[in-house]
Amino acid sequence: MTGVFAESALAAIEFPAALDQVSQYAVTPQGAGRVKSLRPLHDRFQVEGELDRVAAMAARLSAGDDVEPVPFPDVEDQIARLRLDGSVLDGEELAAMARLIAAARIVGGKMRRAGREAPILGNLAAPPLPDELGQALGQAIDDEGRVKDHASRDLLRLRRELVEVRAQIVATLERLLGGLDPKHRGGDTPTMRNGRYVVPLRRDSRARVGGIVHDESATQATLFVEPPETIEMGNRLRAIESEEAREVQRILRELTAQLRPHSEGLDASYAMLIAVDALYARGRCALVQGAVPPRLVDAGTEPMRLVDAAHPLLFGRGVDIVRFDLVLEPGERTILISGPNTGGKTVLIKAVGLAAALTQSGVLPAVGEGSVLPIFDAVIADIGDHQSISESLSTFSAHVATLRRVMEIAGPATLVLLDELGTGTDPAEGAALAGAVLRALTRRGVTTVATTHLGALKELAGTTPGIVNASLAFDAATLAPTYRFTKGVPGRSYGLAIARRLGMDADVLADAEAALPEDQRRLDATLAAAEARGQSLDAHEIALKEQATDLDMLRARLEAAGRKVTEREEEMVRREKELERAIRAAKRETLLEARAEVEKALALAKAGQEKEARRALEGRIAELADPGEVNEVNEVNEVNEVNDGRFEAPGEMKPGAQVRIRSLGIEGEIESVQGNEAYVKVRGRRVRVRATDLSPSSPSSPSSPSSPSSPSSPSSPSSRSSPPR
Repeated sequence: MTGVFAESALAAIEFPAALDQVSQYAVTPQGAGRVKSLRPLHDRFQVEGELDRVAAMAARLSAGDDVEPVPFPDVEDQIARLRLDGSVLDGEELAAMARLIAAARIVGGKMRRAGREAPILGNLAAPPLPDELGQALGQAIDDEGRVKDHASRDLLRLRRELVEVRAQIVATLERLLGGLDPKHRGGDTPTMRNGRYVVPLRRDSRARVGGIVHDESATQATLFVEPPETIEMGNRLRAIESEEAREVQRILRELTAQLRPHSEGLDASYAMLIAVDALYARGRCALVQGAVPPRLVDAGTEPMRLVDAAHPLLFGRGVDIVRFDLVLEPGERTILISGPNTGGKTVLIKAVGLAAALTQSGVLPAVGEGSVLPIFDAVIADIGDHQSISESLSTFSAHVATLRRVMEIAGPATLVLLDELGTGTDPAEGAALAGAVLRALTRRGVTTVATTHLGALKELAGTTPGIVNASLAFDAATLAPTYRFTKGVPGRSYGLAIARRLGMDADVLADAEAALPEDQRRLDATLAAAEARGQSLDAHEIALKEQATDLDMLRARLEAAGRKVTEREEEMVRREKELERAIRAAKRETLLEARAEVEKALALAKAGQEKEARRALEGRIAELADPGEVNEVNEVNEVNEVNDGRFEAPGEMKPGAQVRIRSLGIEGEIESVQGNEAYVKVRGRRVRVRATDLSPSSPSSPSSPSSPSSPSSPSSPSSRSSPPR
């Protein structure tokens, strides 16, 4: 079947109003007009391409990219005239073309930059027009469409002459008026009539001046006369003006001729600007409504799924929007929504129709992730009161006429929306007819969304495969709609409850309740119990969500506190490392100084000044008593160690043995040995030294480390075996 979305069906679901809402995000009237002219397409791949472009535009807007169009003029007629040989655009039209070229350069550049992240947007950019086109127009035409003085040398010369001649004429006329008696003047300044400069004179004073009368005042008391003194100058002015007009026309013709070969490029640029503006409007609207592209399928392959959907016209009205999930499972074709008036049933089926129509028109519908929409060939909507006096149709007759059309054309690729099905006639007959229609549509595989008040239709879901009940929740306590959509449960009518709330007589209500069929009373009681259970579950769900929110907030606070603790620990470690580096640097500096002192002492010892060397060395040892520092000395001097005089094996180092610390040139007594290290007692202080730095004391040396005969003496054998350090 050929795809068709009847304008009557589109009007019934408020499609034009939805497009008008989208068009308000456009920058130009042309972009808004393009949005308003959108109509559903029927090729799935074409629709997917449009939706992908809108989604890409929305993504770039969300990322903060500059993809906003700039204003541009409506030049459709000018481009059409440009294609006609011999046509000449006037100054204003050429100025409009200059603005078009500038806008196309800006917007084309924006699209090409956006194309780096979204190639589908870069493809919108029209081929750039030659730079010289815009430059030529900008040099010759100002923003108001007036040809500039410097557009040509001849024009500049002519306009200068015009200024001079006009100044001469005005000066002459002012002198003439100044020489007249005020009683002969009809005014004090020269003026113009019929393109000629004139002076105002009293009628009875015309003979004093002579010349040509060009006009008179409304009272006929004043004549506007061109005196003989300025007639020739006026003629000269006219001649120059004519020559100037011919030069202006020549320039306009020349500029038009420059544009004519680029008429196709100008047309493409104009089309690009409109398309980008319309796309921008759709992208901005999608961001506002939180709309995402649904997955599109061919009709009949998968059922419709609307997740987190809403009626788009509710946005911007300052109302709380209650989104809904309308999901058809495999095998389900018909959703029958029941419930009281003002519950939102009509709004919901319009939202379903708009989701389909807007999607196929290249507008992201107000649905969330996980939505699936078949590509429908047609939408048929029977919504509202179709009573027609001119056609002598009652409401029921109009509904029947629509149902007849539905039965004629509806198939698996048709979306049928039926509001208040079966009303307008006897309830029993209306329910019978409505039930028959719904069963027939379901057998055909037609996707149908219907609303009803008739209790008999609610039983269809239990007897007809493919039909499922649904309802919009109603608060039984306040008798106010909640607009929450529930699938699988029919809705109550609340007619008697509402009447009771409005003060209907209790006896009348009791009589009405008694008159209800027993089956209906049982069904109503069952539905009431189901609603109460549902409300209880809803309240429990809300409480669980609140608890989950509280837990999430607590978890976030704990994570934040943990991050702060970790940051503090890292800062402490960093400071500790910095302090350690500073201490090590200070130690190294001190040890290097000590080494210099030792070398100085050795030099003194070599020079025979043993006492001075010993005093300097012992003073420095007192400062370096910390074992760690002495160990650093060992490390500093390790490269200069020699092997002469060392212990042959660690076992030779025993407590009580007299040893010489080679790097320091002093002697002491071993207190203890631990592996490759020993603790040596030197002048009452305990020093930790490496075994490689120890050698046995000279046998000729006294056992006391304070002996004046030091190993560092020039006559000492050990001093001869160890080079100065």
